[in-house]
Amino acid sequence: MIEEIKKASTRDGFGRALLELGETNKKVVVLSADLTESVRAHWFRDKYPDRFISHGVAEQDMIGTAAGMALSGKIPFACTFGAFASGRAWDQIRISVAYMNLNVNIAGTHGGISVGGDGATHQALEEITLMRMLPNMTVVVPADAEEAFEATKQAVDIPGPVYLRLGRAAEPIIQGKPAFTIGKAGVIAEGSDITIIACGHMVLRALEAAKDLKTRGISVRVIDLHTPKPIDKEVITRAAEETGAIVTAEEHTVYGGMGSAVAEVVVETCPVIMKMMGIKGEFGVSGEPDRLYEHYGLTAKHIAVETEALLARKNKQR
Repeated sequence: MIEEIKKASTRDGFGRALLELGETNKKVVVLSADLTESVRAHWFRDKYPDRFISHGVAEQDMIGTAAGMALSGKIPFACTFGAFASGRAWDQIRISVAYMNLNVNIAGTHGGISVGGDGATHQALEEITLMRMLPNMTVVVPADAEEAFEATKQAVDIPGPVYLRLGRAAEPIIQGKPAFTIGKAGVIAEGSDITIIACGHMVLRALEAAKDLKTRGISVRVIDLHTPKPIDKEVITRAAEETGAIVTAEEHTVYGGMGSAVAEVVVETCPVIMKMMGIKGEFGVSGEPDRLYEHYGLTAKHIAVETEALLARKNKQR
């Protein structure tokens, strides 16, 4: 099914995976907070209405219900915009889900600036930070619809809670990726001069930057860090040791996000110079996704410029 999709949003991959899980696992139930079509839960609702609950605009109630269902042996997927899941329902996630270490899967869609015109209130830029700080929580940021499809299916078998950060914008399926496994970063381009580590929609832009730099004789390793937690220390440490410099790119705050998670590993295992690209102490603004990537300096061109500048710094230290 998913292989036929050439361009789709990660929320589409999530919704298609729910359909498959509904058929193969009768324990799976889906809960929505008044955004059923936006989070692509309507496909599951239409086929399995007896395993779907609409809570209305009541995110806290949805998380509490999901916790109760998990305690009763169900495997719930609680779906809403990431800004609302990580913000309005954070206390319920912390105490009723993470503290209890329950198999509750939380799908937060419309993550990042690629939401576009919805603006600051709906552009979740902090949820990786808020979710990864919680004990027991797994955090996954798929790069494309295919990864979102696989992540959703794998989340069922993780005994504790999982947060899936999903996007609204349709993006191409990235070709040539290694098999997707939650917790195992994917090296999608080999390189020896410098490393770019990205997650979500920034993975495609990191690859485009690497291709541009290759034309100028720069060998760039690109890592798809789709799981900021639990983080793949081995792949990150090896990149630091072998390339000596790392650029991270995410459409999320740089404070406590994926880049910070990488820096935490690097500081402990192999300190090298780094550049963290992301949102720096700002709320989002309304606009078309491509214009917002330009506004916040997160296009492939910006990544290439920052990567080349960091490589120059690395070479000066020799």
